[in-house]
Amino acid sequence: MKDRIIKGWNFQRLLYVIVGVIVIAQSVSQSLWAGIALGAYFASMGLFAFGCAAGNCSYVPAKRNTNQSTID
Repeated sequence: MKDRIIKGWNFQRLLYVIVGVIVIAQSVSQSLWAGIALGAYFASMGLFAFGCAAGNCSYVPAKRNTNQSTID
């Protein structure tokens, strides 16, 4: 878990943490408790590198069919 927090930082992860913290701060100042949960989700996604912040959503390669057979 420590390695996931320390290593592999990129701009997207940093952006998720910053936006999450901003959403949390605004939600606390306006007493919007559902916004705290939303901000915590985004901040934790960036901090712990899961979901799209880990780069899993950006590109999924197409699966190639290696069993090519021809029927005559």
